[in-house]
Amino acid sequence: MLSSRSVRALAVALLAVLLGAMLPAATAQAAGRTVQGGRLDWGIKSSFQSYVTGPIAQGSWSLTGGAATIGGSQFRFHSANGSYDPASGSFNSAFSGGVHFTGHKKADGSNELDLTISRPTVRINGGSGTLFADMVSKERGTGKVTHRSQVPLATLGLGGIDMRGGSTPIALNNVPATLTTQGAASFAGYYTAGTPLDPISLSVDTQGAPAEPKPAPSEKKDEAANDEAAKKAEEQAEKEKAAKEKASKEKAGRFEDAAVDWGVRRTFREYVTGSIGQGKWTLADGAQDGGALFRFPQGKGTYDAKKQTLDADFDGSIHFTGAHDLDLKFAGVTVAVAKGEGTLSADVTSAGTTRKSVPLITFDAKDFAPEEGLAVLTETPATLTEDGAKAFGSMYKAGTEMDPVSLAVTVDDKAQLPPLPDLGSEPTAAAEPTGKASAEPSAEPVAAASDSGPGAGTYAAIGGGVLLLAAAGAFFALRRRGAGQADATPAGSSDATSTGPEAPQTS
Repeated sequence: MLSSRSVRALAVALLAVLLGAMLPAATAQAAGRTVQGGRLDWGIKSSFQSYVTGPIAQGSWSLTGGAATIGGSQFRFHSANGSYDPASGSFNSAFSGGVHFTGHKKADGSNELDLTISRPTVRINGGSGTLFADMVSKERGTGKVTHRSQVPLATLGLGGIDMRGGSTPIALNNVPATLTTQGAASFAGYYTAGTPLDPISLSVDTQGAPAEPKPAPSEKKDEAANDEAAKKAEEQAEKEKAAKEKASKEKAGRFEDAAVDWGVRRTFREYVTGSIGQGKWTLADGAQDGGALFRFPQGKGTYDAKKQTLDADFDGSIHFTGAHDLDLKFAGVTVAVAKGEGTLSADVTSAGTTRKSVPLITFDAKDFAPEEGLAVLTETPATLTEDGAKAFGSMYKAGTEMDPVSLAVTVDDKAQLPPLPDLGSEPTAAAEPTGKASAEPSAEPVAAASDSGPGAGTYAAIGGGVLLLAAAGAFFALRRRGAGQADATPAGSSDATSTGPEAPQTS
């Protein structure tokens, strides 16, 4: 019969073996992941927006770098990229796009208020978070312009959120943000440090590093045969490609891939989703949402590089619906370019009636020559036509400036269309901050099931856990036998009330 010392040694050895066996699986599941695609929604400070466009500053704001609006007062920044460590909860993600505020126009035409906030970055580590941004601001009084890269603009209130163990997409919702000292300086002194800013929400996709499979012995024996098969497949692909190119040359001027990007009109989108329209838009038939624009893909038609003329049909439809009988659908989009001008037309359905091939907008297309396999127009200004005004129920007059148009046509098989802003996957849930520190995390920042299912490693860990508990029970039984964010008060002005926003501090 084994002595108690022998049993204790056996239990310790069993613990060590089981822990060693489980560590690789745990390490694999907690491996660092790459952030690739997603969006950040942030109003910066809604009362500041109202101040800029109000009777005092009499200014405006504009979007840069593909940023969009969402709802009534939020800006959407796109194309997240960075890193995430599920083991520690460390998170670092940068987003594209920016917002340019101007106001207090002077006699010489310049603006006293001139502020650009772009490329916001969220970094979370050890339970604390900071929002950084590139900032260009004009100092009040002196007019000195400063350019600062990745300023720590706001601290994030992460009380109650445990960032560890998240899968994809990672989603956070309504996280409180507070202006920092450095942020206040970059804000041109319009607010003091400690002023609450609008909360942020984000959703990003993450991808794990692909594992390199180890070839089995039998696979090594078949390497020669596989190489031969691959060679034959490659030769066949080359033949098919040559045949395709020959056919393409026979159809002079034909192209099979193009895309047109158009956001319709920013203020119209805001009207649809805002408090008045209380509506939405629905994309179908292949149309894609780029945040500030809609892409109508799979363009096919004819293009004459010498004359710079185009006739193209595109896939996709968009349907706007909402209160006050809002029901407007665009489908069957076509684009024609001739003599330096383009026209975008669509089948328009409103109140149950469809009108075919309605010319909605015209746009400048004076330089539409191909370059590196693509004929491209980028954000060229667009103007509403008479028929377009009727399509909008006379909400806008003919000649109204609409959102710009981007058009890309492939004239070479190797050319690729410009990418859309990457908004990532739609989150199905989001972690909500509690507003104060909590002894136990309230929610994990997980919005969807893990992209890696419960494989053999998971079941092995479960089985190992049972044995581990048994071994631990034996070990500790022998031992017993042998023994016989506080909330901070902002220093700045208060948030906007229902009667109107507060103005920034003025001297």
